[in-house]
Amino acid sequence: MATEALGQATAAEDRRAWYGRLMLAALRRAGAWLGGVFGVVRPVAWVLIAGAIALWIAGRSLGWWELTVAAVSIAVVLVLCLLFLIGRTAYEVSLDLNRTRVVVGERAVGALTLANTGQRAILPSRVLLPVGAGRGVFDVNRLAAGESAEELFAIPTTRRAVVKVGPVSVVRGDPLGLFERVHRRDEPVDLFVHPRTVLFDGQSLGFLRDLEGLPAADLSPDDVSFHALREYQPGDDLRHVHWKSTARTGHMMVRQYEETRRSHFVIGLSTSPADYRDDEEFELAISAAGSLGLRALRDSHRVEIRVQERALPSGTGKQFLDSLAALGPSKPRAGTVVELAGVVAATLPLASVVVLVCGSKVDANDLRTACSRLPYGARVLAVVASPGETPSLRRIGEADVVTLGALDQLPNALRKVLA
Repeated sequence: MATEALGQATAAEDRRAWYGRLMLAALRRAGAWLGGVFGVVRPVAWVLIAGAIALWIAGRSLGWWELTVAAVSIAVVLVLCLLFLIGRTAYEVSLDLNRTRVVVGERAVGALTLANTGQRAILPSRVLLPVGAGRGVFDVNRLAAGESAEELFAIPTTRRAVVKVGPVSVVRGDPLGLFERVHRRDEPVDLFVHPRTVLFDGQSLGFLRDLEGLPAADLSPDDVSFHALREYQPGDDLRHVHWKSTARTGHMMVRQYEETRRSHFVIGLSTSPADYRDDEEFELAISAAGSLGLRALRDSHRVEIRVQERALPSGTGKQFLDSLAALGPSKPRAGTVVELAGVVAATLPLASVVVLVCGSKVDANDLRTACSRLPYGARVLAVVASPGETPSLRRIGEADVVTLGALDQLPNALRKVLA
């Protein structure tokens, strides 16, 4: 008896839980539906609705038929405007950018294509296209079945940035702007506006560390830094057999090597606002870092770029410039170029070439401190961005320091460093 009562109680609890979940799902659907309904009403329409209700109540209570007529007139206008929302907006939207990567100042053009793939015509509508912080508005005329419309647009590229283009929104509304129905179409597209860079030829800043004979503690079966001999094991390369020792010991002996490191080109780019006078100086520093990184990648060096608190992707030239396009100033707590140099030394101790890039607000003492913190044995170059200044080359400690007044001065300055 007790077991039967317990089973009934459990079944009742399960039913209540099922009904609760059902009611919760129904409330969510109703809330979403009401949100969609109320979302089409613009603020001006809410004012008119409230005014019509107030006029109707005042007219009926005071017996003034003029107020009642005014309330009815407003209600008729609202209903007529609502009728403009009826109809399909099922465009097939295609957003196409001729180039998704441009350099600052280059022309970026896109095309927006709207096609009616249905069997009925689509009434006129407006199309909103967000572009970064702004947006473009296109008026689309009535499209019959099978017709399409194309709108061309230009994207401003005056500043380095990652510009999000889209998503496209199709708007149906009335002429008075009282109601508006918005449908989102397509997915946003990122436009990368890369910093300006300059190409230069001549001797590379990097060098192969394995040719310098600086080995690591890791052992390798094939390298140039000899470590010791050991007995042959299945799978060893026969080219490394030491035949004299094999003949002397009677066992096949092979050479073992210490693993050495290839050229490691590191760029430390300070993003601290305290290191720069203004945005122009910051942009010049980014352009200089981009130019140096591209040259190192072209020379097949392993390139890493570090900014305050993180490393930027730099496996390929495209990836490297994309990361620079999205780069912004760091937070004050992240530190200046001095702290950045300490991070480079701690995380990249085997770097063969380190280039520090900063602004003109970094004085000689801080620059000397930053350079002294870098990995021992690395070739150090500091690039100071200072727009408008005469280019100069000086020596601070073991580092060459180049002051740039413009980006096109970089090739000549590097030639002087390597002379």
